Formats: sequence, C-alpha cells, structure tokens
Amino acid sequence: MAQPQLDAEEVVKAIAAETNTPPETVSKLYSDTLAQYQSDGRILDYMPLLAAKRVRETLRHPPSR
Repeated sequence: MAQPQLDAEEVVKAIAAETNTPPETVSKLYSDTLAQYQSDGRILDYMPLLAAKRVRETLRHPPSR
C-alpha cells in the first residue's frame, strides 16, 4: 500500500505553529533537512516524514552553544 504524500507547505505551517517559529525559518530548515536525507538515503518513501520529525526536534531542543 502506498503511503500518502506529505504536502511540504502544510508540514511547514504545522511545524511553525507548533514551535512558534516563523514559517520562513521552518521552510528553510525543512528543505535543507530533506535534501540531506535524500542525498544520503536510498529508500525515499519516508524522507518527508523523517525530515519533519528532525525539524520539530531541532526547533524544540536547539543545540547548546
């Protein structure tokens, strides 16, 4: 059974609302994360879902400086 495709715009809006982060910031982080996953991975089916999860984690728990 095929997985439903995630609409990147909807994902970005949802993450921006959940994390109180500007959509432009979320969009950039999401597209960068997705590109990294796609360049490293061979199975692309779950890449948008994994990228969204990583962006949420990054925005909720930013790395310490």
